[in-house]
Amino acid sequence: MSTKLWASKAASYFRISTFHRAFATVSKDLKYAESHEWVKVDGSSATIGITDHAQDHLGDVVYVELPEVGASVEQFGSFGAVESVKATSDINSPVSGKVVEVNEKLDSSPALINGSPYQEGWIIKVEMNNPDEVKSLMDPDQYTKFCDEEDAKH
Repeated sequence: MSTKLWASKAASYFRISTFHRAFATVSKDLKYAESHEWVKVDGSSATIGITDHAQDHLGDVVYVELPEVGASVEQFGSFGAVESVKATSDINSPVSGKVVEVNEKLDSSPALINGSPYQEGWIIKVEMNNPDEVKSLMDPDQYTKFCDEEDAKH
């Protein structure tokens, strides 16, 4: 019996939900931009990073260009870049505000974005100007569908 079939039967037996997606993970407590950044909102504070889908397409991240603390970011505007073995890609902010913290661990360990894009690999924290901007972002189900459709085109 194949491992995948066995795992599906075990998941079914234990009533564990399994998702069969072309990419790894989408976190349920986040909102997503079409440019593949995520945001976790806590009051007027927002933590921002790139999605698992984005890091998977980029490959091994070798450098992250971070903004300065105190810099202003605009919704959907570029604030930095991620350089991988395959490409360099701009990082866009899902929300507007002021950068209050940058993940300095990324200077010495940029691969945290590959290994832990939603926890250790966060990029910046922003004090939001307009928390209502989050309403224009995708929820996890919308983002999953968006990625599936995007991948089907390639």
